[in-house]
Amino acid sequence: MNQNLSPLIELQRLDLRIMEINEQRRKIPERLHAVEAPLREAKQLLQDTNSSIDALVKERRAHEKDVEAQDAHTDKMRARLSELKTNKEYQAHLFELQMANKKKSEIEDKVLACMEKIEQLQRTVTEAQDKVRSAEQAFAQEKRVLDELDQKLSGELAVLEAQQRDRSAQVERTLLARYTKLKASRKDQPLAAIKGGMCSGCRLQIPPQLIAEVKRSQDLHTCPYCHRMLYWDGDLPVEQKPQDQAKASDLEVGESV
Repeated sequence: MNQNLSPLIELQRLDLRIMEINEQRRKIPERLHAVEAPLREAKQLLQDTNSSIDALVKERRAHEKDVEAQDAHTDKMRARLSELKTNKEYQAHLFELQMANKKKSEIEDKVLACMEKIEQLQRTVTEAQDKVRSAEQAFAQEKRVLDELDQKLSGELAVLEAQQRDRSAQVERTLLARYTKLKASRKDQPLAAIKGGMCSGCRLQIPPQLIAEVKRSQDLHTCPYCHRMLYWDGDLPVEQKPQDQAKASDLEVGESV
């Protein structure tokens, strides 16, 4: 492997972990928002239910005022009965009084309907309050876990960034500049190991000749497809010594005889 790449490989390892930590920390507010969803829903239900109760209370009071007004109107109508002089007027007035009583009964039914709905909604309020308390506890617990995770990641990040600065100082300037440019353009790893005859970055097959050059050469080689800097992450084949080759040749001759 190109020894000049060794510091860069370690630098890339640090960079990738730093990227991973930053991504984890970026997602923590999203996770917190998702965890808070049941609490928001429970609070919204409680608020909507209380609003419905307030509206029904106002409606009930309005109907109750209508009942009072209808009672006053009926009392006046009853008071007029003694003033009527003909049977026809009296019968007509009784009919109007019956209709007024019927209207009053209808309004009273509306009052009762409002009271029944309010009672039902009050039970819903009790259930919603229980849900809010339960959701608040669950959210508080999960928030503590995420806060601890963020604190832990923040501490690790500070250590890694210090190591990153130290490692960057150990890399040859032109090589570091090339690494930084690749990193900025690709938004990921500028270096790629050759594994199974493929570039570990783009997962495409590397020509055998290029693999051989990467294994043995100290020159810098790049992937012809993704242009990442290639390195060989494995042991070089052990070359046979001339003495071993002679022994192998003698053995072959002996076997042929």
